[in-house]
Amino acid sequence: MPAKYIGKIIEIIYMDQSGKITQRRIEINAIRNGLIKAADLKSKSPRTFLINNVLAWQPSKTA
Repeated sequence: MPAKYIGKIIEIIYMDQSGKITQRRIEINAIRNGLIKAADLKSKSPRTFLINNVLAWQPSKTA
């Protein structure tokens, strides 16, 4: 995932540690050491995602 998306809103398909797959809209704050630190826009809370568990991503069509 390119660092050019820091500060941007993207949509991801994510698999959590239990294997549950979800779709999320996040605003990326930082990418480092295999982690994405972001704000989950649905829950309005900070989250950390493992890059290896992001199954798909794309820039958000709506800001």
